[in-house]
Amino acid sequence: MEKPNVELDWLKNVYQPHAPQLTARAVISGMLIGALMCLSNLYVVLKTGWSLGVTITSCILAYAFFGLWRKTLSLFKIESPAFGSLENNAMASVASGAGFMTGGGNMAAIPALLMLTGMRPEALSMFLWFLLIAALGVFAAVPIKRQLINIEQLPFPTGLATAETLRALHAHGEGGAQKARLLGLSSVIGAVVAWARDAKTSWMPANLPGSYGLPFSIAGEPAAKWTLAFDGGLLLVGAGALMSFRIGWSMLLGALLTYGVLAPEMVSRGVIAVVSYKAIVQWTLWCGAAILVSSGLMSFAFQWRMVARSFKELALLLKKKNAAAPTDPMAEVECPPYWFPLGFILLSPPLVFLMWYLFQIPVWAGMIAIPLAIVMGVIASRVTGETDVTPTKALGPVTQLTFGALLPNQLVPNLMSANVTGGVGLHAADLLTDLKSGYLLGANPRQQFYGQLFGVLAGAAIVVPAFNLLVPSAEILGSEAFPAPGVQVWAGVSKMLSEGIGGLHTTARWAALIGFLLGAALAVLERFVPEKAKRFIPAPSGLGIAMVIPASNSISMFLGAAIAEAMRRKMGRKGDDLNFPLSSGLIAGESLMGILVKALVVAGLMPK
Repeated sequence: MEKPNVELDWLKNVYQPHAPQLTARAVISGMLIGALMCLSNLYVVLKTGWSLGVTITSCILAYAFFGLWRKTLSLFKIESPAFGSLENNAMASVASGAGFMTGGGNMAAIPALLMLTGMRPEALSMFLWFLLIAALGVFAAVPIKRQLINIEQLPFPTGLATAETLRALHAHGEGGAQKARLLGLSSVIGAVVAWARDAKTSWMPANLPGSYGLPFSIAGEPAAKWTLAFDGGLLLVGAGALMSFRIGWSMLLGALLTYGVLAPEMVSRGVIAVVSYKAIVQWTLWCGAAILVSSGLMSFAFQWRMVARSFKELALLLKKKNAAAPTDPMAEVECPPYWFPLGFILLSPPLVFLMWYLFQIPVWAGMIAIPLAIVMGVIASRVTGETDVTPTKALGPVTQLTFGALLPNQLVPNLMSANVTGGVGLHAADLLTDLKSGYLLGANPRQQFYGQLFGVLAGAAIVVPAFNLLVPSAEILGSEAFPAPGVQVWAGVSKMLSEGIGGLHTTARWAALIGFLLGAALAVLERFVPEKAKRFIPAPSGLGIAMVIPASNSISMFLGAAIAEAMRRKMGRKGDDLNFPLSSGLIAGESLMGILVKALVVAGLMPK
């Protein structure tokens, strides 16, 4: 049989049972680094709508810190054990569990709820809400791990990249030290720029501008008023550098069409009352959201074979055919199958209670959301394993449509039920991505499972006060400070499902229809055109996002993508190796400094 041969070979030749893995220092450092990555991702997701990678950045940070710590102790003749690759891998599991707490709809649904209703759950309730959803996702990964990773050997590309990075870092070559230096240097640069732009002190004569307007006018108004400007920071340049060039130029195209053509036309017709970002995006949102939703659903539909295989796996789970036999050699290594039902038996009742208590979701509807979340978790895991894209943009609307039919004209239940399924799907896929890197390195999957739970605890604990700090009121959401495009899309879909489209201006309805058809058409082209021609087709994700963020954001992200593409063409693989730590550092430095400045203002230590 293929299964025992594959797994026995791994046990004999790859598995390292005696290597240190989930040590106390791995847990503590993972929770701290993960909390920092969570703060950074929160800032970025409110700016751009994207959650950025956590694991590779956290591995480089931990490698650099423990290397420096060991050298420092050696000066005092104190020996410290080396921080090995499997220990670093376990740390990354903790860090990713925390860092991705902003994804899966968490930082879309709750802010959308605030934007639409003014409702904000109190801190303890929000902490429990995020924690339970994420923990359910971790348990949802247990029964499908062996099939997807051990047997089918799905690639999970981010897991592969993490394993390669860990091997390179811990080979004690110059490459690892160079990445650590680049990450540190670019973090300092990003932090200095953010301080010079945002901080206000008596000894600072002036601040850097928040943006630099382009030198021309549109319809009698300066380009900057239409948000056509260069952003005054480096965070968005770094974020763009981590994207493909195709997404970058698609965002630039979308920005120029939206703010240079569509918005001026709608202002001239009186559909948009004033020339401001907040007024413009209330119209452009409908076309942008339609592009994102239809392209996500269409791409998801093309993966029907993966979905079918996912349902087959669920059927096997129900029949308990995947349970480990008493003589199974992997029984002492893998997470026991009974952890899956035990986790859901323990975690589902309090989550259903919170759905009812916080959001008035009927108990029967909450009980439907739980098995639906399991289904979505299995589907999301397989899609992520094969494509490296967790289909939250598709799974969220699917759930919203489902509950739109079950609970018609009820905005809050529609919105928050999608948060449950999206969050479970994301955290199941995240753990399996981490388990892939562990599988390649010979790690113990149980220890990574425990590490992920430590991580989601840290992430839920940090993301709630940070969100309350950055978003003191609903007015800041959808502003140029925090465009929050993901929030606006979730809010728009929920509002449309609960109220219908009759309240929209006729032009907005036409824009939504055209956007829906355009997104579907672009997804079809992506699927069927030759690979070489695909680079000339606008990416629907880039085009759609550009319609709900300021043009200055898209311009900066295009510049980052263009710089990264130039490095890639000039330097090949080395360009990518340099780009990742440089870009990640810019993002981390500016976002963390932005949060620090905000905290100093709230504490009264710095003027607004």
